[in-house]
Amino acid sequence: MELLKLVGVLIVVVGFALKKDTIATVVVAGVVTGLVAGMSFMDILTTLGKSFITQRTATLFVLTLPVIGISERYGLKDKAVDFISGIKNATTGRILALYQTIRALAAAFSLRLGGHPQFVRPLINPMAQAAAEAKFGAVDEKTEDEIKGYSAASENFGNFFAQNCFMGASGTLLIVTTLVEQGYQVDALQIAMMSIPIAVVSVLVGWVHAMMLDRKLKARFAESGKKEA
Repeated sequence: MELLKLVGVLIVVVGFALKKDTIATVVVAGVVTGLVAGMSFMDILTTLGKSFITQRTATLFVLTLPVIGISERYGLKDKAVDFISGIKNATTGRILALYQTIRALAAAFSLRLGGHPQFVRPLINPMAQAAAEAKFGAVDEKTEDEIKGYSAASENFGNFFAQNCFMGASGTLLIVTTLVEQGYQVDALQIAMMSIPIAVVSVLVGWVHAMMLDRKLKARFAESGKKEA
């Protein structure tokens, strides 16, 4: 009978496989699991309501999506492209390296600056693409996809390796809690201080990574006969 309580997992898997509405699938799975576990319908609704209230901050990012969409519709990407096209020494690698540095500094101070939907898609990737086009002319689909990947990587590297530099970050507190439970007496300040060298190294590696991208693009378009603008 205990295995029957896992029916919610099956509902989620089937619902996603059939491409049903995500929210509806999850709610149905939660309700069915609660009923199988012996909860009343009102208890299930109460649990769902409490979970929504306590985790509501996790859904705030959804509010940024329509704002970004409206901004894109009225020329956000175009303005970003025009801005980069007017900078003579801008290269794809330099833009991405600079963004990773800014992203790492923001993460180190727990500032909510950055994100794939908020920055990378509407701003960073278009500027990186524009820098490549300004230098080499029209780029092929393979190069576009490669720049997209590097743009996403600059966001991930900048955020992941620097966020634990802040003592109050959730990752830092999780590390402290886990180590204390295992018998290691550490505090948040120690973890934050130990995370700083890692963040610095990640930024330096990011710069090298970005400069290698510039060299790769330069060699690729030199072979194809395209000259730098």
